[in-house]
Amino acid sequence: MSTSEIATVLAWHDAVNSNDIDTLVQLSSDDIVLPTPDDDPDQGLDELREWATTAGVTLQPGRMFVHRGVVVVEETATWASDPGPREEAIAFRVVDDQVVTVVRHTDLAEAFEATGLSEADLYEE
Repeated sequence: MSTSEIATVLAWHDAVNSNDIDTLVQLSSDDIVLPTPDDDPDQGLDELREWATTAGVTLQPGRMFVHRGVVVVEETATWASDPGPREEAIAFRVVDDQVVTVVRHTDLAEAFEATGLSEADLYEE
């Protein structure tokens, strides 16, 4: 298990939460794939920049699970459009210290099913 994937995902969270677009772009691959509400994913750094400047989201990471470049994070997400906190899970694919894919899931069970990870992949410092 590599901690570099965890460090990348935590730095990505920090960049989103502080609206640090330059750092967010540096931590993301040129062809990053992002979820959209209509299930038709967006791709690329231009889409990432637009999402990061308009989403109005704060992500509070909780437990993290990691295996072979996939990191699943239990999240408390707060959106400007829906300010009540929402529990969800986000799956990240990290390659060469860059986030290449971000997939939102309604809960941890759904994220585990989609990624093949499990409680056994819990990251502990």
